[in-house]
Amino acid sequence: MGENVLVLGITGNIASGKSTVSKELARRGAVVLDADQLAREVVASGSSALKKVVKLFGTEILQKDGDLDRDRLGQMVFADVKVRAMLNGIIHPEIAKKSIKQLQQLRETTAAPLIIYEAPLLFEVGAENRVDKVLVVKIDPEEQIRRLMARDRLSEADAQQRMNSQMQQEKKIIRADFVIDNSGTLVETQKQVDALWGELVDSTSKGTT
Repeated sequence: MGENVLVLGITGNIASGKSTVSKELARRGAVVLDADQLAREVVASGSSALKKVVKLFGTEILQKDGDLDRDRLGQMVFADVKVRAMLNGIIHPEIAKKSIKQLQQLRETTAAPLIIYEAPLLFEVGAENRVDKVLVVKIDPEEQIRRLMARDRLSEADAQQRMNSQMQQEKKIIRADFVIDNSGTLVETQKQVDALWGELVDSTSKGTT
């Protein structure tokens, strides 16, 4: 079990549709490990990582119940490269530990034909060595900012700031094994996912990965 299973890293910039593609692959039988969920777990109330984050940013980043106020923290770090790097220095080593352990467990135990590791910062934190292949979900920049403003209720300036804080999409595409363009309709994306699923599952079943 899990002997020939492929681990596919899915990445892309903010509001590109990574989760949409992950969910479509999950519907077809893949199992998904989400780095964002791991990030929430490592800064859970009472965790050592959360204590470090509070020491760095102050108690104003906490909600009344003691949990991390992710929106408040996001507003602070997106505006400052140095501060964002300090935060990542606390959180990402913990995410790395969890993801490496859980991916190995999935490789050994899953009956799924494909494992997905969805990680927005896959390249930025050097996590591509945890996966076998990388899929980048791309999006037209104008559509990206429209979706980001609608999703997170941001002004155009704030949305643009968040987009500018990330690695350029083109640099990610160059390093990708596969690319899905999510600029269009869901049906158009689903057709691309169908094609990718066939290719990945066929190659896995033949043991060519």
